[in-house]
Amino acid sequence: MAETTVLPRCGWHGDDELYTRYHDEEWGSEVTDDRRMFEFLVLESAQAGLSWITILRKRDGYRRAFHDFDPERVARMTEDDVERLMQDPSIVRNRLKIRATIGNAARYLEVQREFGSFCDYLRGFLPEGKPIVNHWKTLAEIPVSTPVSDAVARDMKRRGFRFFGTTICYAHLQATGYINDHLEGCHFK
Repeated sequence: MAETTVLPRCGWHGDDELYTRYHDEEWGSEVTDDRRMFEFLVLESAQAGLSWITILRKRDGYRRAFHDFDPERVARMTEDDVERLMQDPSIVRNRLKIRATIGNAARYLEVQREFGSFCDYLRGFLPEGKPIVNHWKTLAEIPVSTPVSDAVARDMKRRGFRFFGTTICYAHLQATGYINDHLEGCHFK
């Protein structure tokens, strides 16, 4: 009988295979592609007030509903699209979040035009433009926000982004690898 090797992980992923794959393959990996960055922005904004596993389970639905996370196509969506998506059980049917996704796509494109890429915009908030690597030992040490997420969220709000406060922003920075909060001892570190 072959032994199964259990890799040390951060502990928040639980026993759900989808969560485990997300932890091992995505969370904390630096995103350098703007379309992928937009995907995380959409998903993190949708997560506000919900569990992340709920959003992960609906990810394919979001991909279909929001044109494979193409911000130009999403920015052109209309009120008819909002009404159609309100009937789509494969996403979170929250009118404010759907409208925010469309509006955020337009803001996202504005940031791209101003900074060359959204990734470059975010790096501008990081010390020396490089990801922050923390060395937490326990989940209890990981904050829900920091001065960096406060600054990004404040600037994004000023630019008109919605459903992207400092807590969601911090989760976004973690997910996209701009803040690496994998615990010491995690195989990802």
